[in-house]
Amino acid sequence: MSLNRAIRDWRGLRVWIVGASSGIGAGLATALLARGARVAVSARREAALAQLAAPYGAQALVIPLDVTDDGAAGPALQRVVSTWGGVDLVVLCSGSHQPVRAWELEAAAARRLLDVNVNGVINCLPPIIRQLLQQGSGGVAVVSSVAGYGGLPTALVYGAGKAALINLAETLYLDLAPRGIGVYVINPGFVKTPLTDRNAFAMPALISVEAAAEAIISGFNRGDFEIHFPKRFTLWLKLLRLLPYRWYFALVHKGTGL
Repeated sequence: MSLNRAIRDWRGLRVWIVGASSGIGAGLATALLARGARVAVSARREAALAQLAAPYGAQALVIPLDVTDDGAAGPALQRVVSTWGGVDLVVLCSGSHQPVRAWELEAAAARRLLDVNVNGVINCLPPIIRQLLQQGSGGVAVVSSVAGYGGLPTALVYGAGKAALINLAETLYLDLAPRGIGVYVINPGFVKTPLTDRNAFAMPALISVEAAAEAIISGFNRGDFEIHFPKRFTLWLKLLRLLPYRWYFALVHKGTGL
């Protein structure tokens, strides 16, 4: 049984993707535009958004947004609503990544990373939730990561933030699903983006942005709550998390070489 309403026909749907200037957000925006959705794209880099949107004319809407500005999401959402009369799906995809080991931890750098990855989502949610409740329909998706499943080397701050987003999405679902609002959490494995290019280790089951976008759309098509991929990697991580810590730590060290 699906936990959300299945989305199978994207033609004319009003989608707002926050964090669409590159990586998974840009790939998802392009794939949905190709399926006939109307897509508003937001990020700090307006030039990259404009380049993405240019081939689609009025089907795409460019809305620059800095998610770390706690007052910016409301006016940005109002542009979507005033242009298209509402919003059917919001995908919160903004994020950054910085590999950190315990001996490299610096509080200021950690706060900057969490300000984008966690506070950026929280800054966007209040106006989105109000709009969806007012409509009585629509959904919101939070992009987290399999790094939130459990502790992993180099993900000291990144993983903690992604774990917070998974918990946040679960609680949002408990509150909003009974009111007819869809809630999704998207947990990618390794996707080749400018962020993962910073990793100095082998990334198992690495997939392209295009493959990630198709996996996300397939999850929406099924009405999944958690959309995770590629399953040949993510299912092993889910199983690993069920093991006692003694085995978990040993296998993570062996698997990563770190």
